[in-house]
Amino acid sequence: MARQNDSTVTEFVLEGLTGKSDLQPPLFFLFLAIYGVTVMGNVGMIFLIAFNSKLQTPMYFFLGNLSAIDLFYSSVITPKLLENFVLEQNVISYPACMTQLFFFCFFATAECYMLTAMAYDRYAAICSPLFYNVTMSQKVCNVLVTEVYIMACIGAVPHVISMIKLSFCGDNVIHHFFCDMHPLLKLSCSSTYINELLLIIVGGFSIFATTVAIIISYALILYNILCIPSTEGKSKAFSTCGSHLTAVGIFYGSIIFMYFKPASSSNMAQEKVASVFYTTVIPMLNPLIYSFRNKDVRNVLSKVMNMRYGP
Repeated sequence: MARQNDSTVTEFVLEGLTGKSDLQPPLFFLFLAIYGVTVMGNVGMIFLIAFNSKLQTPMYFFLGNLSAIDLFYSSVITPKLLENFVLEQNVISYPACMTQLFFFCFFATAECYMLTAMAYDRYAAICSPLFYNVTMSQKVCNVLVTEVYIMACIGAVPHVISMIKLSFCGDNVIHHFFCDMHPLLKLSCSSTYINELLLIIVGGFSIFATTVAIIISYALILYNILCIPSTEGKSKAFSTCGSHLTAVGIFYGSIIFMYFKPASSSNMAQEKVASVFYTTVIPMLNPLIYSFRNKDVRNVLSKVMNMRYGP
């Protein structure tokens, strides 16, 4: 094979989620349904927020951006996953693999920082309600979202550049269903020290910084909720935060399990299950746990359905 980017490997073979042939058809339809719900849920949420004046608030501005991230995030991974269930050998070219790795890192990092921005929005709404419109002005929201995407680039570019510099000169079978960092590093026939160091520094910083920011935001939120005199007020505040905390726990739990566990405890089957959660399941759940449980969104959606189909 011709050399490409210091590599004798010009294409990779994705092993897929499972090698059991009897599971391929049901899994194909399962993940096709998940992807369909993901696309419809996130696209629907983007349109509802963009074209309804009642949802032109900072909270829904962030939700709209989160929906866009989830839509593209899932689209980077799921189509190739579906191919694994219908093709005997799912081949991905070297450039396509590096591209998938970049966008995976980009959208995963963007998800972390967008969740943090949403936590800050909830902090401002609950802890400083009188100054909320000033604190979360449209200018501030635009700056926060821009910073999210800047940090996503910073989180993705170093990993891809360092990966391109590696040599792949032997086995080209990626023991995963997409081009993830750990499976690719295992195939390299050159030193992966820099890559592993970047994973700890860059990835670790993103996880640590966003986790600390979310914890601090919710510690302050909890303190203020406990100071609310009415039970109804406390219940409403808790319901506003509960869905966000649930999704944060699932997303960060799967990420930490995947990338920050001891190498001695590595188990590919467990890693694949964790990867399924944060690449396919969470993008599907986010429109539900963040938005469709929200009274304002339900009311807007109900009005849209009534206008379309009648009372």
